[in-house]
Order: sequence, then C-alpha cells, then structure tokens
Amino acid sequence: MSTTASPRAELPFVTLAIPCLNEERFIEHTVRGALDQDYPPDRLEVLVADGGSTDRTRAILAEIGQADSRLRVIDNPERIQAAGMNAMIRRARGTVVIRLDAHAEYAHDYARRCVEVMERTGADNVGGAQRARANTWFQRAFCAAMSSPLGGGGASYKSADAEGFVDTVYCGAFRRSVFETVGMFDAHAITNEDAELNQRIAAAGGRIYLSRDIVAHYYPRASFVAVARQYFAYGTGRARTVLKHGRFLTLRPLGSLGAVLGGVLLLATWPLHHLALPVFALYGLLCAVEAVRAGVRFRIWAVPVIWALFPVMHASHGVGMIWGFVHYWRHPDWEEPELLTQAET
Repeated sequence: MSTTASPRAELPFVTLAIPCLNEERFIEHTVRGALDQDYPPDRLEVLVADGGSTDRTRAILAEIGQADSRLRVIDNPERIQAAGMNAMIRRARGTVVIRLDAHAEYAHDYARRCVEVMERTGADNVGGAQRARANTWFQRAFCAAMSSPLGGGGASYKSADAEGFVDTVYCGAFRRSVFETVGMFDAHAITNEDAELNQRIAAAGGRIYLSRDIVAHYYPRASFVAVARQYFAYGTGRARTVLKHGRFLTLRPLGSLGAVLGGVLLLATWPLHHLALPVFALYGLLCAVEAVRAGVRFRIWAVPVIWALFPVMHASHGVGMIWGFVHYWRHPDWEEPELLTQAET
C-alpha cells in the first residue's frame, strides 16, 4: 500500500503510544517527531501515558498539547510501562497501535512504513531493528559491543539488515484486533513485556514481521553500572516470562545463564576447581578477540571497553535470570491476559 496512491479514507487510523516517566530531556523531541510524521495528520493521534513524572515532563507535554490537539496525555498510576500501554490501548482511536519509547528517535516515515509493511505482509505486529545511536564515548563502545554476536546474542531484531518473520521486534506496531484475541500487555511485567506479548501472538497463530524499512534509533546506557542494572533487569524479566509460559521462546538466553552457572560450578566444586583458571582464560581470550574484531570497525581505543563490557553484560543477565527464577517461582504475579473488549474499541 502507498499513502500517495490510496484515498485517505482507506488509510487506517494510527495511534502512536508513548509510555514515559521523568523524561524531560527527551519527551519534547520524541512527541514532536511523532506529531510531524508524514502520515496524514487527520489519520493520526499521539497518546502519552505518564507514570507520575516529578520533573518538567508534564509541563512540556501541556505546552505541546495546547498547540496540537492530536496529543492526549493520560495518567499511569501503576508507573510500569506495560500498564501505561494498556491504558493507552483502551483509549486509542486507532486500528493500528504503534508503541514508541520516550528516549528514541524515529524516522519521519516511521508510521507510514509500519502501515505499509503490515498491509503488505499481513502480520499482526511489525517493527524495525533496535538500532543504537551514541552521544558519548562509552555509548559508542557499547554500540560496538551490541553489534557483536557476543553482545547481541544473534537476535534478528538487532540487525539493521534483517528482513522477515521473527519472534520479536523493537517496540512494535500492532493491529488493534490483536488485543481483543490474545490480550493486552502483562501489566505486572517490568521488563520483557514486548517479547512476552509477541510470544502469545505467535502461540495464537499470529505473525511478527521485521522490516529494514522501519527505522528507529535509541540511546543506550552510558556507564558500566547502568549497563549492569539494565541487563540484570532484562534477565529477571526473561526468567519471569519463561516461568509464566513454561518454556524458552528462543535458546539465546541460555548462553548467559549457562555461563554464570558454569562459572559457579567450577569455582564451587572441588573436583572441577582446577579447570576454572583455563576455562576463564579461554573465555577472556574469546572476549578479547571479539572485542578487537568489533572495535576496529569503530576506533581502536574502544577495544578494552568492549572487552570489559562483554562479561558485564553476560554476568548481569545471567545473575538476573537466576534471581528472577527464584523470585517468581516463589512469588508468581501473572494473571490471565486482559482482553480488550468490544465496548472499548
């Protein structure tokens, strides 16, 4: 479908949904970019679910809303992004709901491309790759680390050149009917909520499509501590999803989990203790070789930073999964997915 060839009345109404909390540094740029999409203005709205920001986020949104009535701001008292998405889905006018992250940049044709790919492929959810963009020297090194199979784990949605049906995509553009059949986002999921919803879509026979034509960039974490916290949270969310559904959607997360468990086993088991040093040395060598390969594509100074990032990412994710399995096995908090009702459409 082309927006120039089809009558405007035939174009689906699109809702751009942005969950946020204390995003004064990014929210104006993101919202104005959403409102300035090349999609027909009368076929598009922007919703922002604010989780109780205490900075200038609400003031910025109020100023933008005064100038453009297509922006609506709603409260998200639960603060969690997944709960905010559900609140926006209930109020959305669009038959296509496109999730946007508050601190990311989206191509001018992002909404149009999502609609085109959705109509061309018949997919229930479409999206692009998770492209990283750096502002600092650390972020540039982190981008290099994530471009490596050791950092990205071979995930299709992290490759800007990938195209085809996949298990998940970055953010996502959903047919509204999906939420009526498989349910909305898991409102208690702090992380991994996108992948969890996509797992339900796939289990119900739906399809998720990754297109290189759908372009968005996000800004990665800017310190070792922030990366460790992020990957710990990723691992925790992944473990929760595995326990909820009783299986791994892909085998990629087993890499970091196996590395951490294997390391603990080597250190804690006396008969295997003598193997710890050569195994850790081999792992360090593998990370060093891959850091050089990834680093030379950027700048040579990035090599030692990339080398250090690999074990931080692997260990944080693996430990997060272990903690998540223990915590959510003892305290499961998921329920049957809430369906979007006809009265809310």
